[in-house]
Amino acid sequence: MEDKNERNLNITLKNQDEDKDEVVISLSTISRKLKKYFAIWIAAAIVSGVLAGAYAIITTHVNKVPLDALISFSYSGIEKGKDPYGRKFDVYTIASPSVIESAINELNIESTEAEYIRQGITIEGIRPKDAVDRITMYQSVLDTSGNINAAEKILETSYNPTQYHVYFDYNNTNLTDEEAVNVLNTILEKYQDYFYETYGYNETIGVSVKGIDYDTYDYSEAIDVFNDTLGTLRSYVKQLASEDTTRFRSSYTGYTFDDLSEAIQSIRTIDLEKISSYIVVKNITKDKEASLAYYDYRIQSLTRTKATYEERLVSLNESISQYQKDEVVVFNNGGVADSQDLRYSMASDQYDKMYQQKINVVESLAETKQKINYYKERQAILNASESTSGRSEKVEAELASAYEKINNIVDLVSETADDYYRNVTFKNAYNVLVPASNTASDRISNIIDNFKIPFVLIEALCVFAYFAVAFIEALSSDTKKRRLAKESAVKKENTAEVSENKE
Repeated sequence: MEDKNERNLNITLKNQDEDKDEVVISLSTISRKLKKYFAIWIAAAIVSGVLAGAYAIITTHVNKVPLDALISFSYSGIEKGKDPYGRKFDVYTIASPSVIESAINELNIESTEAEYIRQGITIEGIRPKDAVDRITMYQSVLDTSGNINAAEKILETSYNPTQYHVYFDYNNTNLTDEEAVNVLNTILEKYQDYFYETYGYNETIGVSVKGIDYDTYDYSEAIDVFNDTLGTLRSYVKQLASEDTTRFRSSYTGYTFDDLSEAIQSIRTIDLEKISSYIVVKNITKDKEASLAYYDYRIQSLTRTKATYEERLVSLNESISQYQKDEVVVFNNGGVADSQDLRYSMASDQYDKMYQQKINVVESLAETKQKINYYKERQAILNASESTSGRSEKVEAELASAYEKINNIVDLVSETADDYYRNVTFKNAYNVLVPASNTASDRISNIIDNFKIPFVLIEALCVFAYFAVAFIEALSSDTKKRRLAKESAVKKENTAEVSENKE
């Protein structure tokens, strides 16, 4: 029996077209049906939660979540999207074949995995929130008003990221979770070496020096080759010295760049000139005719170079003489006697650059003239006297000793420059802020992430089904009751009519 104290609250569903068609549902009936199916709903919710959990575990195991690492760059120009040489910076060099190959070779991983590893790496830049907010604000103004100033502000606010997320999707590889973590972290470590090799010490200079096969040259030619390559090496060291504001002294070699410059010059002025003097005095050559032809070629080549330097020097002198220096005005706030402002000229950066170019050209021109004179003197000596043709054991021994010293100084320059770039210039240029990991907590977190969406969807479906069934059951029950009540009322009415007729 129904509770007599139960409030009779009904829901009426009325057809607007036919006022006679009404469906009345009692809320008490709905409540009873909800209670009836409550245990079933709880059981379904538990089962669906278990199924969602199993789905999350399986999908996490089958479809592995990409690994994530965080890196940063910090050097002048990166905020403008430039590399240390001022060119456009390409962060995807992290996934370059040489970096990946170096990493998998160290980990003894099959080279067939290299391309799948490269394809699985994606990189995403992190933009500061304040820059994003400003761009969003200006974009909103631009969209609503078309204000050109807003467009200019967007361009001014554009920001190149200095921090990046590096993701590694290894589903297409045969790597285990642990191997994938090691691969990504090793790639990030190897990229540091790649970065220093690319933007640090110019290794091609050392390779060109060590690659000299001086035995294929005549003795005087070998001296020239050594001189030229050492000159290039010294210019590079002097450039580093001019950039160095700390007077850096390497903890590995104990040398400064000025020390190395003097050491290089010492080999040129002592060792090579000593051998050269002996060759000249003894008039030693492997092939006189070949040497004369070589000197003639060098004289012609250097004469053309001299003419180029002379033209360049004339052009620079004209530019410097016609250059208008920046004028600085100092306003005078004194009395009548001191009413005139002070004016003076000051050289600008462009003027300083031109003057330095002039100094460099003058030095190069003087060196070229000296070489021309040297080759002319050597040519005259060969023509005026008999030469000692053939090989000279003494000269070859001296050249071998000089070559050994040259190789040693190249190694010192390489180690000192590498130390300088790693610990001074690019000390914090590249850092791995957060390495990739795949710990138990990471795996649990991934399972939870995969569990959330299917769990919410299934539970929402269960709740919907629970209330729908209760509503439909209540509707059916109340409809049946009303039909029975109506039939009973009709039956009673008919019975009453029959009784009246009999009376």
